[in-house]
Amino acid sequence: MLARNYRCRRGEIDIVMRDGRELVFVEVRYRGSEGSGGPGASVDQHKQRRLAAAAAHYLQRAGDDLPARFDVVAVHRGPRIEWIRNAFEVEQ
Repeated sequence: MLARNYRCRRGEIDIVMRDGRELVFVEVRYRGSEGSGGPGASVDQHKQRRLAAAAAHYLQRAGDDLPARFDVVAVHRGPRIEWIRNAFEVEQ
């Protein structure tokens, strides 16, 4: 793990880690009910934009030029944990 609860004016990233030669920005979401699509669906376009902006800030400060992806860890009631790799693409 490279960072936990990375914060800047643009947003927050729950976990920053490396997976081989990739940087991974992880958003952890919990929902007690599956209404409205559950925890994974709660990472809407607005949240994705904020995560992308915070990731860009992190990359600028860290000086890393590695490929990056965004994962979502969806924690369901029970608990059941679902790791969604490459959960969304960021338009350049």
